[in-house]
Amino acid sequence: MVETSISEAQELIRDNLDHTLFSWSKQKGIDPIAVKRAQGVYLYDYEGRRYIDFSSGLMNVNIGHGNQRITDAVVKQMQEVSYVTPGCVTKVRGDLGKKLAEICPGDLNKAFFTLCGATSIENAIKLARSYTGRHKIISRYQSYHGSTYGVMSAGGDPRKLAADAQQAPNFIHIDIPYAYRWPHGEESFLKDAVASLERMIAYEGPGNIAAILLEGESGSSGCFRYPKGYLSSVREICNKQGILLIMDEVMSGFGRTGKWFGFQNHNIIPDMIAMAKGLTAGYLPFGCLMVSDQIASKYNNTTLPLGLTYSAHPVCCAAALETIKIYEDDRLIENARVMGEYMDTQIELLKQKHPSIGDWRNTGLLGCLELVKNRGTREPMAPFNAKPEEMQVMNQVAAKIKELGMYTFVRWNFIFIAPPLCISREQVDEGLAIISESIRFADCYVVESD
Repeated sequence: MVETSISEAQELIRDNLDHTLFSWSKQKGIDPIAVKRAQGVYLYDYEGRRYIDFSSGLMNVNIGHGNQRITDAVVKQMQEVSYVTPGCVTKVRGDLGKKLAEICPGDLNKAFFTLCGATSIENAIKLARSYTGRHKIISRYQSYHGSTYGVMSAGGDPRKLAADAQQAPNFIHIDIPYAYRWPHGEESFLKDAVASLERMIAYEGPGNIAAILLEGESGSSGCFRYPKGYLSSVREICNKQGILLIMDEVMSGFGRTGKWFGFQNHNIIPDMIAMAKGLTAGYLPFGCLMVSDQIASKYNNTTLPLGLTYSAHPVCCAAALETIKIYEDDRLIENARVMGEYMDTQIELLKQKHPSIGDWRNTGLLGCLELVKNRGTREPMAPFNAKPEEMQVMNQVAAKIKELGMYTFVRWNFIFIAPPLCISREQVDEGLAIISESIRFADCYVVESD
C-alpha cells in the first residue's frame, strides 16, 4: 500500500485542527490560511500565495507585518532582562509610562500595564467601582469589550449569549442608534439618544453608577458612528452625576481613526483609557489602562486593588515603546487620515457600481461596508446575529474575497475594511478591486424597489 504524501501546509493545518481549538467557530469544516510569513500589508502562505490583509489581523497590526525594529527592540530587552515582578522597576517601564502620558490628553498620566484589551477593561471596571464606591456600569448593546466574564457581561455582542446565564451582575445596557437605520429624522437623532441615556441613569439611580464604558469609535459591531455631539453630552452627564467615563480604545486607538485615540474625534477627555491591540501592533500580547491623576491620587495612601503577574512585562514594554516610535517616525497616523479620505472617495465610486452597498461607515482606517438586498427598505443581506442558513450569500462573498487573495473580517452583512496604517494608494486600489469583484455575487440578490 502506497502512502499518500501530503504537503507541508496540509500537515501543519492538520496538526492545528487536531490539537488546537479555534475561537468563535465550530471546530469542523474550517479552512484556515497556513501563514508562513508576513510583510507590510501582505500575508504569504506555504504555497507562496499572497493575501492582502485588509483588516490588519483583528484590527491590531497597525504598523504592518514584519517590522524588524520591533524584533530588535525585543531581542535587546531580552538580552538585558526578560522578566521582573511588577514590584520591581525597569527603565523601559518608566520610559513607556512617560511616553503614554505625553500622547494622552489632559491629566491621564498614570499607566497600569495589563496583558490584553480584556484585562485592561476588567481593571478599569474594578478601579471605577473601587474609586467611586458605586457598583453599576453602563455600556452599549452593540459593542464588544472582550470575552472574560466581566467584560463579556459589559459588552452587548451576541457572542456572549452562549454564556449568558453566567454573566456578571450590575451591567446595564443602552441602545445607541446609528444614522443608517434611524427612521425618525436627523433633527431628533442626538436628542433622543441622549434622552434615552438620561432615562436609564434615572431608572438605575445615578448614585449607583460607577462608570459609563464606551468605545472611542465603534469597531467589530459595525463601525457605528455616534450621533454628532453624543460623546460630549455623555461627558457632561458624567461630570454632573459623578460618573466616571471609560473609553475603550483597544481597537480604535493608536492611529486607527486618524488620531492617537478615537475619542479625540469628539473633543472629549475621559477619566480612563483602556488600550491594547495597536499598543504593540499585535507583535506581543500587551495592554494598558491609563488613569487620570485625580483617580490615581486616591491610592497614594490606600492600597491599589489591582495586580497581574505579568503587569509591566519588560519585553512587552519594549515592543510598545518601539511601536509608538514607528507611528511617529513613519507618520502613520497622518497616513491613516489621508488613506481614509482616499478610501471614502473610492468607495463612493463603488456604490455607483454595486447596488448591494447600502452604507459605508469609516473613521480614518476603521471602516465597514453594509450590504443590503434593497437600498429603499435597507433589508440587510444577512440579519443581526445571523443563523448559518441566513449567511449563504455573505459566505459566498467571503469565500470569493479569500479566493481572490484577501484576508479580512466578514460578519453578518458587514465587510470590514481596516488595513494597516502603512497602506499606500495602490494597495487600497488593489484591495478594493478584490472587494468589488467579490460583492458582484451579492448584487445578484438585490431586489429593486417598485
